[in-house]
Amino acid sequence: MQVFGSSGTRGVANEELTPAFVLRVAKAAGTAWGVDRVAVARDTRHTGRMLADAAASGLASTGMAIDRLGIVPTPGAQAYAEREGVPVMVITASHNPPQYNGVKLVGSDGVELAVSDLESIEETLLAESFAVAPWDETGQVREVDGVTNEYVADLLAAVDREPIADADLTVALDPGHGAGALTSPQFFRELGCRVVTVNGQPDGHFPGRNPEPVPDNLGDLGRLVRATDADVGIAHDGDADRAIFFDEDGEYVEGDATLAALAAAELEPGDTTVSAVNVSQRLVDVVNEIGADLELTPIGSTNIITRIEELETKGNRVPIAGEGNGGIFFPGYRLARDGAFTAARFLRLVADRPVSEIVAPYDGYANVRRNVAYESTAERDAMLDAAANHAQAADAELNTRDGYRLDFGDAWVLARPSGTEPLVRVYAEARDEERAIDLAADMHETLMDAKDDA
Repeated sequence: MQVFGSSGTRGVANEELTPAFVLRVAKAAGTAWGVDRVAVARDTRHTGRMLADAAASGLASTGMAIDRLGIVPTPGAQAYAEREGVPVMVITASHNPPQYNGVKLVGSDGVELAVSDLESIEETLLAESFAVAPWDETGQVREVDGVTNEYVADLLAAVDREPIADADLTVALDPGHGAGALTSPQFFRELGCRVVTVNGQPDGHFPGRNPEPVPDNLGDLGRLVRATDADVGIAHDGDADRAIFFDEDGEYVEGDATLAALAAAELEPGDTTVSAVNVSQRLVDVVNEIGADLELTPIGSTNIITRIEELETKGNRVPIAGEGNGGIFFPGYRLARDGAFTAARFLRLVADRPVSEIVAPYDGYANVRRNVAYESTAERDAMLDAAANHAQAADAELNTRDGYRLDFGDAWVLARPSGTEPLVRVYAEARDEERAIDLAADMHETLMDAKDDA
């Protein structure tokens, strides 16, 4: 797909992702949906209102009535879509830096559109074959209040609240100035937790930290956990569809360890789980120990959703799926990544034992991530060609489902182009930290040399 990547379409706002472009995306989506009513939601980004206005205009031009939801976490917008039976256009760039914004399309079932649906909309967009309503049949706009409260109520109804409340937990929360600031503090308090926050004010400039919940951005949360003697730290990305955790000592917990711990609690023999090609050996070990199956997809929520739907159509049970970046699906609840719901499921485990004990069985792996930025298609293609040559020359099992993943038995390394930023990403994992560092460094050097020569 040229427009929609692994999780919608994103770009630097007012440069790559302009109001005119969002208008065209909205007209294409409105044409493809062909319904009477649609919703528009956004996260806290500074450019969100501007682009949501463009989205509403484009949708209205195709004849749809518009529900303006305002700022709401993406999973809250998905809950609204399912409850009301209307598709939603969400203006969000999720974890990307503040200058970015994007578009995510959600169907009337509350699920992000599958690859085939996105391809159909993209064809309409590129051909500019838009439906145009007569002037007196263009859509009207109404503001919808209370969406965040309804979302919190949905969450509370879906969670086993009593054990969490009985545990008298203190939660240190960092919503990162994003949409989760409007919902997660209330949700965790209503679960019976004491909640302390950092970066808790909605602010589209993200003054306290960048939206991506990675260790370099979360120092304040670790300090807050220690200062308040919290039982757990929880961080969201910009649209709160992800959750990352800190243990009771204020130490960062690898997202792969969290996914493995939650999978161990959810999976039964014969079940299937779905993850991406950068899957950690932690999850592989859990699946093997339980006697479940693991399906791998290209990286990105759209690809994982599509595979889950295919498996469930065949009768497979998929109780949990996701990636080690904190984006986890519990399809029995809703086929959506939901940072607050993921956190609640993790709190249910924390109610019985400390975070450090929960993730201890999944320690012993070192993860290294590196990025190489590019400024042109030529640089990107040169790096990917170099990664392919590097992979072919290596004494390892090669997986090309998404980029180039080399499995060495004791470790693996992956190079792939980002679906949301002009980056080629390098991931490496090994039980020995130096081994992971060396594998990532070798691939990184290969990419940098190719980029310099491009």
